[in-house]
Amino acid sequence: MKIAIAQINPTIGDLPGNAQKILEIAQKAAAEGARLLLTPELSLCGYPPRDLLLNPSFLQAMDIGLQQLARNLPPALAVLVGTVEENLTAHNTGGKSLFNSIALLERGKVKQVFHKRLLPTYDVFDEHRYFEAGSEANYFTLDNVHVGVTICEDLWNDEEFWGKRSYTTNPIADLSILGVDFIVNLSASPYSVGKQKFREAMLKSSAVRFQQLIIYTNQVGGNDDLIFDGRSFALNRQGEIVCRVCGFEQDLVVVEFDEEQRDFRSGSIAPEYESEDEEIWHALVLGLRDYVRKCGFSKVVLGLSGGIDSSLVAAIATAALGKENVLGVLMPSPYSSEHSISDALALAENLGIKTHILQIGELMQGYDKTLAELFAGTEFGLAEENIQSRIRGNLLMAISNKFGHLLLSTGNKSEMAVGYCTLYGDMNGGLAVIADVPKTRVYSICRWLNRNDEVIPQNVLTKAPSAELKPGQVDKIRYHLTTF
Repeated sequence: MKIAIAQINPTIGDLPGNAQKILEIAQKAAAEGARLLLTPELSLCGYPPRDLLLNPSFLQAMDIGLQQLARNLPPALAVLVGTVEENLTAHNTGGKSLFNSIALLERGKVKQVFHKRLLPTYDVFDEHRYFEAGSEANYFTLDNVHVGVTICEDLWNDEEFWGKRSYTTNPIADLSILGVDFIVNLSASPYSVGKQKFREAMLKSSAVRFQQLIIYTNQVGGNDDLIFDGRSFALNRQGEIVCRVCGFEQDLVVVEFDEEQRDFRSGSIAPEYESEDEEIWHALVLGLRDYVRKCGFSKVVLGLSGGIDSSLVAAIATAALGKENVLGVLMPSPYSSEHSISDALALAENLGIKTHILQIGELMQGYDKTLAELFAGTEFGLAEENIQSRIRGNLLMAISNKFGHLLLSTGNKSEMAVGYCTLYGDMNGGLAVIADVPKTRVYSICRWLNRNDEVIPQNVLTKAPSAELKPGQVDKIRYHLTTF
């Protein structure tokens, strides 16, 4: 039996678009001879749908879309689709009105529906707000092969691996007792650095402990503040990886179950990333690309200061959207150094992006004149410095509004943590691309980018950071964050 892993990138709330995506990949799977197709958790509506689930018309449209998808699928292919089902006993039991479910679609019908048993309510998850936990072990039989079904968190409760139990139930143990031939897991597991190694170690422990074959299918794509890395994989009973899908991109990979050996045959194994910097780079590129695409934009604009943060954001934007869709704006003031302009222009030339220079000296003088009477008798200080940042923020927002470009802000996590940023100035923007990247990591990613050819100008990497909001300014706090 051939099992196809559909590592797809759904758009939250786009029921017709997601159904079409599933249909198209199902047709490809059928053409490759697959008998069973796996799609991620809540693949029909996208994860996390959050309060869309409180809209009755959305739930009704999802049910209609599921029925229609079942009728359109290739007849020889069984498909597991992530969806939501009503809890018909909620009124009597006082439980939640919905289940987080997986539907088995085959030969034009919804054959079975399985409910997620373990509902996470920590970190970015809030599933108890919407869902009732399933109470039964989930499995089905297809061509005399018994398939256990789990949904994301259902695999994250092996007390031997964790040293404790977070839930009273272990769905893998229950399915092992039932004697299924293999277990599939349909997930929407967000990305964090190093998480893939943890996933593989955790499921290896479960595969060996319960002597179970496991296929892990994960969503891919960026959804606002969350990035899903995909990297689906399959394990044999020895806990060995027999298949791994590429990270941060859609893909379809087929795993073959040998019915005589009752084991998976070795398939394609995507290599691991060579470094965390490479992994994070791919995550950032995907996150920006999907935010722009899913929000209906096509082009972006950002301020180029000649500093390392804006340089990295510009490089990410170019990789995500193409050089023709990125505009860099230089806004020098009387305090700007010569290298801030030359470094920004060198970066733009390396990336091949368009630039525009807007001098802000006269605008600064206008503010000084307007505020002269009110500020009389005071010394130049933070207020005047921040006016420069706010002038730049206003100009960038004007460009964004005039041309429909998404404005990217360029502050890093270290700056955000210590409040080294200006409200209504450098914080302006629709997406803070590197707001979860510490300054030290900004430097290491840029060095990784330059491993073969210069992308980030060398002077950007070696000069002391400065906001250049007053003569001779050096950002000592920022500099310490980059060097220790």
